[in-house]
Amino acid sequence: MQTSSNLPFRSVLILFFFLVSFPLIAQEIPALEEFNRTRLDYNRSGMLILGSWAIGNMVWGGIGASKTTGEVKAFHQMNLYWNAVNLAIAGFGYYQATKEVPGTDFWATMEAQQSIEKILLVNAALDVSYMAGGLYMKERGLRTENSRLVGFGKSVILQGAFLMAFDAVMYGFHQAHGKEIPGLIQNVSLGLSGVNFRMNF
Repeated sequence: MQTSSNLPFRSVLILFFFLVSFPLIAQEIPALEEFNRTRLDYNRSGMLILGSWAIGNMVWGGIGASKTTGEVKAFHQMNLYWNAVNLAIAGFGYYQATKEVPGTDFWATMEAQQSIEKILLVNAALDVSYMAGGLYMKERGLRTENSRLVGFGKSVILQGAFLMAFDAVMYGFHQAHGKEIPGLIQNVSLGLSGVNFRMNF
């Protein structure tokens, strides 16, 4: 009977120590530093790819727009305009990835990982809408015999398709990388003194 009466007290005591100890996991897990460094490397590489695509399209668009007319000229013009925005995004994204310091905080790592995955999924949905909008512009241009609108539409379809492929590949890398987190923390145990690390040989 005495043991039974102590069960609620023991449960509360265990819960108390768990709640006190659990926040300590947010203080330091050294293995997460390398994990976060890789995440930032992916972001930097992605922004370099996006920036290279943007610069290439701006050069191509500038030259093409100056030497063509009608639908083709409009196509090159939109490539130039669109990728001026892409270049700004790539520059800002690269700057952020360069300035961020790889940390060891568990919750900050989880938040950053979930954030980049959500951003890429939202971007992929926007990419579909870009292509749909480009298709609408092209079809409307054909119906109204507006060659400028047709050229713009073709450009938007191209740019949307590239961005969708880009975001899909980036999401694949980040999503696969995120699956490593459980393995990184499986040897972390919680105790009254804080976070302990268990090594398996």
